[in-house]
Amino acid sequence: MQLTPDDVVVFTLAGWDINATIVNTWIVMALLVGTSMLITRNLRADVPPNRWRTALEVIVKLIQGQIEEVTRNSARHVMYFSGTLFLFIALSNLMLVIPGFSPPTSSLSTTAALALSVLVAVPVFGIANGGLGSYLKTFIQPSVIMLPFNIIGEFSRGISLAIRLYGNIMSGAVIAAILLTIAPFFFPVAMDMLGLLTGMIQAYIFAMLATVYISSATAEPDPSLKKHEDKP
Repeated sequence: MQLTPDDVVVFTLAGWDINATIVNTWIVMALLVGTSMLITRNLRADVPPNRWRTALEVIVKLIQGQIEEVTRNSARHVMYFSGTLFLFIALSNLMLVIPGFSPPTSSLSTTAALALSVLVAVPVFGIANGGLGSYLKTFIQPSVIMLPFNIIGEFSRGISLAIRLYGNIMSGAVIAAILLTIAPFFFPVAMDMLGLLTGMIQAYIFAMLATVYISSATAEPDPSLKKHEDKP
């Protein structure tokens, strides 16, 4: 039983082993890009929307609405990032039902890469919103004594994101594989249905946590704290 698709080497390219995690990631990315290009190829104001374009607009509006409930600033710039994370993780987890396909999110390397992208995005959005000085100042809030704790907290966010997503997806795949040996016709179907539900929930949680972290980095300083600092 394979615990992770990292162990499955699909082919070798110029001496480098290309495992199932990389190949399946390419497949998910190709499906997302291809589907988006196919649906939006006639995206013009004078062309009436078809059902696929309408479905895509509903998904985008739902993601935008969820982000606007979290962030006080403009949701559009955050939506591009968090929405992409959600669609990638959700499609990866949905493809769990395809026989022989291991979701790339069941690999710790994939979840760590997703968490690393959030760690990079938080300071990038924070600096772009308020400048480098304003972002660095958040590390000494509410007091300079909190500097080491704020730094540790920044990195622990990424670690918790990676472990949470990897643990939930990988454990579902392992349990389904074990039950397959016990009752090959009933339990795998039930576990796949449960896996689809938990996969969508995990995609939602990951994207919303990324939005919360970015929103906290781009939020305006608390007026009460600023007033307190201005006092002699």
